[in-house]
Amino acid sequence: MSSDSTILTPSQMARAAEDAAFGKATSHQLKSFLLALTAGGYIALGFVFFTTSQVGADQMPFGVAKVLGGFVFATGLALVVLTGAELFTSSTLTLTARASGRITTWQLLRNWVVVFVGNFIGALTIVALVYLGRVWEQADGGWGAVVLDVSLKKVHHDFLTAFMLGILCNLMVCLAIWAAYSGRTTTDKVVAVTMPIALFVASGFEHSVANMFMIPLGILVRSYAGQDFWASSGLDQAAYGDLTWASFLVDNLLPVTLGNIVGGGVMIGVLYWTIFHFLDRPGKVIGKATVGTDSAKDTKE
Repeated sequence: MSSDSTILTPSQMARAAEDAAFGKATSHQLKSFLLALTAGGYIALGFVFFTTSQVGADQMPFGVAKVLGGFVFATGLALVVLTGAELFTSSTLTLTARASGRITTWQLLRNWVVVFVGNFIGALTIVALVYLGRVWEQADGGWGAVVLDVSLKKVHHDFLTAFMLGILCNLMVCLAIWAAYSGRTTTDKVVAVTMPIALFVASGFEHSVANMFMIPLGILVRSYAGQDFWASSGLDQAAYGDLTWASFLVDNLLPVTLGNIVGGGVMIGVLYWTIFHFLDRPGKVIGKATVGTDSAKDTKE
C-alpha cells in the first residue's frame, strides 16, 4: 500500500474500498449504529443547506439554482467521509467484501439493517430539531415552501422512475466515496466528493437517506403548520394532501432504497471488484493472457 503522501492507484483504491467494507460489516453493531446516527444527521444537514439555497432561487436560471443546491448539499457527504460516519448508500459497497468471501451474507444484511435504521433515526432527529426550531417559517414561509414542493415531487414519482433515479443517485454517491479513497488530505477528500454529489443533487436523482429527512419534514409542515404559515407562504394546504407516511414509505423510500443498492453495490462495488479483484487474480486466464503472471506481462508487451 502507498505511503500517506502518495495518491492511490485505481487497484489500490479498490483494495482500500474492500478493506473498508470488511471493517464496516465486522464492526461492533453498536458502533455501526452510532456512526449511522451521525451520518443520517449529516446528510439531513446537507439537505437543510440545500433548502436554504433554494429559497428565492426561482428567480435564477433553473440549472444555476440546481447546481448551487448540489454544491451546498455536498457538505453532508463531506462530513460523513471526514468523520468516518456510516451511510447506508455507501455501505452498499460491502458487496465487494461479500464477493471476496471475506464476510457472510448475514453479516452484510445485518450491517445494512443496522446502518439503515441508524440513518433513519439520525435524519429524523434533525427533522425534529428543524421543525421545533421553526426553521420552516423563515423567509415568510418560503423555507417551508421549498420543503413542501421538493417533498411532493418526490412522492409523485412512479415506482420505476423512483427506482431508476435511486440507481443514478448511488452511482454518483459511491463514485464519490470511491474517489475519496485516493485522497491523502482533507482537501483531497472534500474535492473528490463534491463534484459527484453536486451532479446527483442538481440532476434530481433520489437518495434514500436524504429523503428520510426531507419528506418527513414536509409531512410535518403539511400536517401541523398553522394558518399563519399558509397565509404568509401563499400556498394551498390541500395541494399537498399526497404527502403522507404511506406515500413516503411505499412510493419513495422503498423503490429508491432498492435503486440505491443496485446503483452503488452492484454497478460500482461489484463492477470494480470484478475489474480489480476477480480479473486481476494471479493465474486468471483472459483470452490468451494469464493475468498476474509473467506470461500476461509478456503478452501485453
